[in-house]
Amino acid sequence: MKKNTLRSLFALLTALVMAVCLLTGCGAADTEQVEAQEDAETIQVYLWTAALYDTYAPYIQAQLPDVNIEFIVGNNDLDFYKFLQQNGGLPDIITCCRFSLHDAAPLKDSLMDLSTTNEAGAVYNTYLNSFKNEDGSVNWLPVCADAHGFVVNRSLFAQYDIPLPTDYASFVSACQAFEKVGIRGFTADYAYDYTCMETLQGLSAAELTTVDGRKWRTAYSDPANTTRVGLDDTIWPGAFERMAQFIQDTHLTADDLNLFYDDVMDLFRNGKVAMYFGSSAGVKMFQDEGIDTTFLPFFSQNGEQWIMTTPYFQVALNRDLEQDTARRAKAMKVLDVMLSEEAQNRIVSEGQDILSYSQDVPLRLTDAMKDTRSVVEENHMYIRIASNDFFAISQDVVSQMIAGKLTAKQAYQAFNAQLLADEEPAADEVVLTSEKRYSNVFHKDGGSASFSVMANTLRGLYGTDVLLAAANSFTGSVLQADYTRQMAASMIMPNGLRAYQRTMTGAELKETVRAFVEGCEGGFVPFNRGSLPVASGIALNVQENSGSYTLTGITRNGQPLRDDDTVTVTCLATASQMAPLLSGENGAFPCLDTPVKQAWREALSGGGVVLAEPEHYMTLR
Repeated sequence: MKKNTLRSLFALLTALVMAVCLLTGCGAADTEQVEAQEDAETIQVYLWTAALYDTYAPYIQAQLPDVNIEFIVGNNDLDFYKFLQQNGGLPDIITCCRFSLHDAAPLKDSLMDLSTTNEAGAVYNTYLNSFKNEDGSVNWLPVCADAHGFVVNRSLFAQYDIPLPTDYASFVSACQAFEKVGIRGFTADYAYDYTCMETLQGLSAAELTTVDGRKWRTAYSDPANTTRVGLDDTIWPGAFERMAQFIQDTHLTADDLNLFYDDVMDLFRNGKVAMYFGSSAGVKMFQDEGIDTTFLPFFSQNGEQWIMTTPYFQVALNRDLEQDTARRAKAMKVLDVMLSEEAQNRIVSEGQDILSYSQDVPLRLTDAMKDTRSVVEENHMYIRIASNDFFAISQDVVSQMIAGKLTAKQAYQAFNAQLLADEEPAADEVVLTSEKRYSNVFHKDGGSASFSVMANTLRGLYGTDVLLAAANSFTGSVLQADYTRQMAASMIMPNGLRAYQRTMTGAELKETVRAFVEGCEGGFVPFNRGSLPVASGIALNVQENSGSYTLTGITRNGQPLRDDDTVTVTCLATASQMAPLLSGENGAFPCLDTPVKQAWREALSGGGVVLAEPEHYMTLR
């Protein structure tokens, strides 16, 4: 009898141990397996601006319903991606606008060679050459161009019977003719580095695209170069001579160095300047204001015409994709859609021209660009050299030329000396340390651990009961690393993220959360699971229904949220995402004065920021 009793007790104990195992270790193992599967099925695309999150990203996801794409708004900064690379967090697909092959060189060995792909083959060789490494490999591909040249008030030309310029000589004659009637012929916002840089290069685009020009450009951008490369003595001396001549012909002075964008817009709007250097988007803007406006190219002194172009962004793929055939195939599908005509249509502003670098995308020009059709058809679209060095040095040297402090020869020498200067940048102070690495992939059972860390940390900084953030609020870069001031600041989405705060009832909070989860008219509508909001202080239950989402429950402190609860709520969103929530009956959802990124920087400067632990904030069924 005793033996039977002992056997029964032993059997019961064994069953209990097995049950505990299933509920703890074995259950954890299952969770890790599910999350690993979700990681493998997810393709992460980092967007350089939040503007691409509203129409471009949803379109791409809609074309590939069988691919789980997670779009994250990163930073328009290659240093950001170098940091991710160094700490094991480089995403599958990268986009960047402020780009140069020179600055991208440290990333080369971590990126796929796209030179033999159909996507690279579709890019006109004229432009692909600007992205080729010395060994012929291609890591980055450009999408459609933002055209920069001369925005022209055509009605002023007609009013004073001055012919529109057709070459450099007639451009100078027009400037002189306008000055005789008390109107500036030309100016631009030379307070900015990009205007200084693009004018210098645009005036010599014809020379910079010759065999000698491409030879120098390849040497300057070659990742294999271990020494700094200065200007050559074949192409560049002439470039500074042309810049000096342009300054003299347009009567630019030190006063022009104080002009910002809005200043130039007001001068043009009020008929005080006939031409300015800018984007073709300015043509439509002024046409909408009733000003007869057109767009003209750079007139090279050798007779050629060129448009300065900036790719809306460049795109690259992580080389790690080559280790998994299925993931690589998915990523290439995503890339193909990203470069398609319809996707490019969603990059440009409404009514703006599509100037694609791809032969697969037909030319579509509006009236704004009709005077430059022949230039585009000749593929005379020059892609600027836009390294960090070129931005900074161009502003310094061109500004001194405009101020009359440097001759062309002196400017060439000064620019070259700064390019060759082997100065180590001052070490940036470490302001934040993360002892752990957190996944930034959205998991159906829990959400994104990385985003949860940021939301929980900011909830503490804002001193609020609940924090609700749009999914594109954070860049996902919570890695096991020491963060400098620059890299820590880059953890917050860079494009206009604001904080809105108020006290509300549980019932009001439910409606606010519902608007974030299900979307609302005139605001943002989640288009895949990765675009669902991030929550802190509450946990959400959400039902997925063929691409749409329904909020089915909210808990707080483990209990269902009650309608009569009183909570302080902070929402992180852009103004456009938040707009519908500000127009309701309760409209009082004050926007805090300090943007989120600035508030985060200020908190970091105190040295007291400690990252919070992640929480299970969402269950998706």
